[in-house]
Amino acid sequence: MDRLIDAIERTQNPSVVGLDPTEALVPAQVVASFADEVRDSVDTPEEAPAAQLAVAFYEFNRTIIDAVAGIVPAVKPQIAMYEALGPAGIDVYTMTCEYAAEQGLYVLADVKRGDIGSTAAAYAHMLTGVNAGASAEAGSAGAGAHDPWHVDAVTVNPYLGTDGITPFVDAAKTADKDLFVLVRTSNPSSSELQMLDLADGSKVYEHVADLVERWGADTIGEHGYSRVGAVVGATHPQEGRALRERMPRTFFLVPGYGAQGGTAADVRGMFDANGSGAIVNSSRGIIGAWRTSGRYRKDMSADDALALVFDTAREAATAMRDDLRAVL
Repeated sequence: MDRLIDAIERTQNPSVVGLDPTEALVPAQVVASFADEVRDSVDTPEEAPAAQLAVAFYEFNRTIIDAVAGIVPAVKPQIAMYEALGPAGIDVYTMTCEYAAEQGLYVLADVKRGDIGSTAAAYAHMLTGVNAGASAEAGSAGAGAHDPWHVDAVTVNPYLGTDGITPFVDAAKTADKDLFVLVRTSNPSSSELQMLDLADGSKVYEHVADLVERWGADTIGEHGYSRVGAVVGATHPQEGRALRERMPRTFFLVPGYGAQGGTAADVRGMFDANGSGAIVNSSRGIIGAWRTSGRYRKDMSADDALALVFDTAREAATAMRDDLRAVL
């Protein structure tokens, strides 16, 4: 987590941009501009729509990354948007992560993995990479391994308990990387499970918070935070403030700012007394800023549309930075 905190200090900006492209978030001109190229490269016509979207996603992502590099310390590509396109989408996901890393950004893979045993260990290779002939056990790769994903951290679902988390912690130690565990998520129905009462009077999410703090206890870095972070939604400001006190060694990833209704004032309590301890995510508010700018025209060329995406994303990322700075 030290690398992330150092990156935040360099940019003076505790925000991360979610790279969650959809067909609606990419200008139609950009998608259309790749039609001929894709038609000549695919084996069957049925492959063309997904391949065309995948290429457009990559060009869109590169534009966003170029726009925000130097302003934000990190990006968070959500793998579901890419998996929906099949193999072409997975290729674009890894290419996006690699390109972001090349631009000096911390890459947080939003994959929300959760399983046990050898399956969890195999998922954890997203952190360690894979050596030729290595077994699917956490820690079997690491230094010198082939790293096809180019990520610094992953998100993990804790529903399976310690068995589902330990392989990721072990992999993070081996590869000097991080993970973020879902604790109090920003979606409305999260309360159906996370707010259930336990016999000792606490809530389920509070028990998970205690587990997260324990899972990372032996991985504290120079800045006082462990490799095992927590996902805590901006839409729950009071609970987030209480969790900050409950989890003094856990770094927070805070989704829900902007489009989901969370504000800078809502997230203030999730930072520590020094203004550290958390990074706030915005996805649609930045990558979709071109749609609400009032400057988009349907008769734009693809190049002009991408230029608008660049300008509006940069403006939105800067505005978010300044918004967070004002409360911190």
